[in-house]
Amino acid sequence: MIVSGCSIGDVRRTPPAPTSSAPTPASTDPSGPPPSPAPVAETRRTRLAVPERYDPPFVEFVDAEQGYALFGACDGRPPGPDCRALLWSTRDGGRTWQRLRHPKPVADNQQMYAAPGVLALWAEPHGWWTSTDNGKTFRHTPGEKSPPQWQAAQGRFQLIVDSGKVGRWDGRKLRPLPAQPPVPVLNTVAEGDGRIVTQDGTEYGGPLVVAGAGEDGRLHTAISIDEGRSWQKTPVPAPEGEVGVLRVQAVGELWLIGERPDRTSFPALWRLEGRDWKLVSAEGHPPRGWAVPLGGGIAAVVSPRGAGAVAEGRYVDLPWPLTGDHLLRLLPDGTLFAGAQEEILLGVGTFADLTWTAVILETD
Repeated sequence: MIVSGCSIGDVRRTPPAPTSSAPTPASTDPSGPPPSPAPVAETRRTRLAVPERYDPPFVEFVDAEQGYALFGACDGRPPGPDCRALLWSTRDGGRTWQRLRHPKPVADNQQMYAAPGVLALWAEPHGWWTSTDNGKTFRHTPGEKSPPQWQAAQGRFQLIVDSGKVGRWDGRKLRPLPAQPPVPVLNTVAEGDGRIVTQDGTEYGGPLVVAGAGEDGRLHTAISIDEGRSWQKTPVPAPEGEVGVLRVQAVGELWLIGERPDRTSFPALWRLEGRDWKLVSAEGHPPRGWAVPLGGGIAAVVSPRGAGAVAEGRYVDLPWPLTGDHLLRLLPDGTLFAGAQEEILLGVGTFADLTWTAVILETD
């Protein structure tokens, strides 16, 4: 059995913008055959002491070196006394793996979430167990509410799910901002990694951006340059086609990603220039695909054609070793993480000189 991998759509701190240049196209004709993917530079294959009856694990990496694997089911069923959840970790990019003690191996449902500095395990219905020392020790938090250690890792400003308001993490809980953004619907909130000095000399981080798509098809965004003390509505140029969810992503620069109602059609894209959103053209893009902004005016794309990129107003195919089955996201340290049923791929380096490594876990 080999590894399965998937990404979690959480809000993380802004990763550094990669040093990038316009991609060299492997193919610019979307009607032609996709390019042959280049082989990975290295394959890191490890056999773990895990019985064959276990389902493929859920694998997460928080950077190019630190990763975790959770075996949380057997033959499609939740773990029981004869199939206890198993937890493993790597600190060298998947070259070697070490067994960790799972604090609650028998539960109705096992989930794992990881961010820099924190590992969170959900064992339903018993609650959460969180670790801030790479899985050596865990702290139990009863109930369904996310534990404070995990909440703190999601950034200073977050969307409060229950109320739909923007909150600021104060070290113990999310507190709604006194001044809420003047938008009727919120899908995401993100904070840029810049520094802003106002006319009176006050310095703030950000900017802080919120975005949402209404059921009527209207798109809403607002920007704060004083960490949520005041807001300015920012119009979004109308894209072609409908948008179901509008997300913000900060990658050294701020992007909007307009997910289509079917979640698979090629998204609409915008970049923030000054305080204005500019629609990003992607001439020649495939009809379906998922876009991941990388910074430097470039967004990576995964589609049934394989890998590609949007840059300088057009889409180009790239010979990366990705397929339409890979789920791609950018880790906080700038590493590209691509998870599929059979492998994890880690892309390290600059966009113009990216090195891909395959991480494969096998069981007994």
